[in-house]
Parts: sequence; structure tokens; C-alpha cells
Amino acid sequence: MKKYSILIALVALFSFSACEDSIDLVPRSELTANGFWASEDGAKAAHIGIYANMRAKARTFWSFGELRSDLWGGMTLESPSSTSLIESDFTVTTAPYNAWGGFYTNIHRVNDFILNVPNIDFTNEAEKAQLLGQVYAIRAYYYYHLVKTWGDVPVILAPMPNFDPAGLSSPRVAASEVLAIIKKDIETSLTYFGSDNSLYKGKNIYWSKSATQMLKADVYLWTGKLYGGGAADYTTAKNSLDAIQGFSLEDDFDAMFSDDYNDEFIFAFEYKEDQATNIFSSFTGRGTEIHPLFDRKGNSMETFVANGGSRYGASEKLLLVMDDVLDTRGDATFIRLYANDNAGAGYPTYNADTYQTTLMNKFIGHVNGGGSRIMDNHVPIYRYADAVLMTAEAMNNLGEDPSALINSIRKRAYGDNYDAAIHAYVNGSQEENTNAILDERMKEFVGEGKRWYDLRRAGDQFVFDNVKYLTESYKFFFPIKIGMIGRNPLLEQTAGY
Repeated sequence: MKKYSILIALVALFSFSACEDSIDLVPRSELTANGFWASEDGAKAAHIGIYANMRAKARTFWSFGELRSDLWGGMTLESPSSTSLIESDFTVTTAPYNAWGGFYTNIHRVNDFILNVPNIDFTNEAEKAQLLGQVYAIRAYYYYHLVKTWGDVPVILAPMPNFDPAGLSSPRVAASEVLAIIKKDIETSLTYFGSDNSLYKGKNIYWSKSATQMLKADVYLWTGKLYGGGAADYTTAKNSLDAIQGFSLEDDFDAMFSDDYNDEFIFAFEYKEDQATNIFSSFTGRGTEIHPLFDRKGNSMETFVANGGSRYGASEKLLLVMDDVLDTRGDATFIRLYANDNAGAGYPTYNADTYQTTLMNKFIGHVNGGGSRIMDNHVPIYRYADAVLMTAEAMNNLGEDPSALINSIRKRAYGDNYDAAIHAYVNGSQEENTNAILDERMKEFVGEGKRWYDLRRAGDQFVFDNVKYLTESYKFFFPIKIGMIGRNPLLEQTAGY
């Protein structure tokens, strides 16, 4: 088991090499089975590995949080991907994500870290506490996605001696109990962080106390609405968001995504050329299909450097929601493609007759010296705009006026075009406010894995009102495949399937 952990950590060192220059590594030969968990260097190698493993699940995190919403399923230039998820069309034999999406493999490595690192002497014990604060929150983050996706799930809080992620010999634990465990891990994380609000090594690619505060608010908003926590949980969420320090809204929505270490990203997955690239090549296309087309300003796409495929198309609903040309988020998020240039006038607003598809413009990196597009934008998991709109959500759930926070996001989106008489939101009923917050989040976080969870947090009726494929609440959760039950008879099928 120890040799297995060493191998994983060493592989991760290469896949997360941007961080390697920030630690002093002992020679590879010294990371032996007997000594790996006896040294500070071994612990730091495992710490790097945890982030590499987490980043490797980026597509899974994204698909859990976005694909079943109302954002996708529109026109593509190639055969579309993930249609069964977009349409919530699955059964016990076609269930998505066998073996819980592989999350327990990563949780096992986190558990190994949590078990062993407290026993290791560090040159700086405050640094050890910082690392443990990070890793407890990461475990909570994994379980939070599991419980939101499957409901009741197995809970494993210690390394497994005979690790078999496909057949965990553990029953599913009630979602309410899992959420209680998540909250406990969050509090343990905050205890380890103590008063340390800094970014580890000065970078937002590592979890921080503020990221834990974001996760805490996220969880309490979820349990407040869906598990009977009510006002007490909404208040906890609001207080947690108020405690975030050191972050603010960037002035320019578009420029923010090209500035990896900006003041808005609280925690982000890191991507770099020759190291790792993000998932958004599937949202671009091939040059042969793109080059004959035109953008909505009537510009030819013949010189656009493509990378990947056109597999995900924005829904018509999303295109219409983002159709305001004065809102900078529209062009910053998508390049809309049309069959012609409309006699040079383009199509400032959506035109269904000549529309072909969208290209994601938010995370499509840069064109390098060799003429290739490199998908190297960092992708935020939490950013400060999320904190602002989550605070608005908590306030609305508490019967307070969230309009000032909604308008702070709109002001950034419209920039110099902002006209309060036209664009400002005025406080309305709780339902009206909820819809306003949902619409703002819809435009703000495309591609960031938020929309499905936003609708779920708003309440069942908001899911039904917005997602045309869903009419029964049992489909809010995934089934598990029959084979998983065959390997682990302690498992029971998700209710309703």
C-alpha cells in the first residue's frame, strides 16, 4: 500500500510540475516504502499529488454541476457529446459514471494524507497546519459533489488496505449524515487554518481559508434549502461569506480570465503549456468547419486558430438570456457563428435562421509561437462574484433585500454602458429575487460548473421550470450501475430507479 502511494505521488510530481520548484525534494530513491510518511518532503510530494489528482477530475466536477441544467444541448458543428446527461436520459443499465466517478480513489489518497501527516515533524509546524487545513476541505469538497450527485453514498474516512474503487465494501450512508460529516471536515479545516488567511505560496491554485469559507457557505445554503436547515443555515452561510478576506471583484470580466492570479479567483485549477490543458477544446471546433463562418459582428472566422471539436452547443435559451450586446459577458463567454455576414452588418442579436453554433471564448487560452491554440486558462472553482451572489441568495432566503449585490455584478458586466434606470434590479418578492439571482448567475458562470447546483438550491420547482427534460425529482440523483451492486451487495439502488 505504501509503495502504491509513493508511485502516485511521484507521478503527480511530473503532472503538476509547476509547483515542483517551490519545494525541496529529496532524491527519488529516498522516498522508500518505509520512509515516505516519515519525512516532510514525502508529505509535500503527496500534497502536490492531491492537487494533480483533483485537477484530473475537472471534467467530472464540471459535468456534475452543469450538464443537467439548461445551458447546453444547442447546435454543434459535430456530433454532440453527453446528450444522455443533458437530457437526463439514463437507467440502471446506462447509469453514468461507474464506480462513483472514481472519486473514492482520490479520497483514499486524501485519507492517507490525513492519517499520516499529523505524525510528521515539519520545520515549520504552521505550514503543516496549513496543508492539513487544505486537505480536510478537499475531502469535504469531494463528498459534497458525491452527495449532491447520488444522494446517499458510502463514507470512507481512512485509507483502505486492499483498495478497490469499483467495489467498495461499504453501504450507502444517508445524505443527511454525509452532509454532517462534510460540515465536520469543514470545521476541522477552519481550525487548522486558524487566523491564517494567506494563500499558500501566494497562489490561488492551492486551497485557502477563504476557499473553505466559500465551501461552508455553499454547503449551508444547500442544507438550508434542501435538508430543513432554514434560517439558521442561511445565516451561517451569510456569516461565512462575510468572513472571506483578501478578494474582490475584478473590474473587467473578460480580462479576468486571461489573468490567472487575479484578485477574484479564490481557488482555481492551474493549467500551463507543456504541463496540462483545460477541458474546453470540446467547445471550440475544427478549422475546416469554422473558417467558412462569421462571428456576430460580421467578421470572417477564416484566420481563427481552432483546437478540438464542436461537441457542446449553447442552448437557445442561454443565447437569448445573453443577447444584450451591452453586457460584456456575452462576447466574453461565446463567439456566436453564423453562415454569412448579413451583408457586412453581422447579427448583433440572435438570429435563428443563419445561426450555426457557439465557440466557448472564456477559457480558450492563447495561440503560441508555433501557431497552435493552447488551452491554458486557469479555471476557477470559487471566485468572488460567486461569494457576492451567494450572499444575495442567503439574504433573499432570510427575507432581506439582495438588490445591491445583484447590481454590483451588473455594474461590472455593463461597465461604462451601465444605466441604473435600465439595468438596476429593484427588490421584489422572494420568488422574483430568486429568479433574478439565477439569471445573473446563469450569465456570470457559464462553463464553471454552477448552473445545475444553482437550480437545485433554489428548489425543485425552479428545476422543473427551467430544465425541460426533468419532470420527476428522483432523477435529480444518478442511479448506480447494476454491476456495482453485484460487486458490493451492501449497496442499494438509488431510490426511484
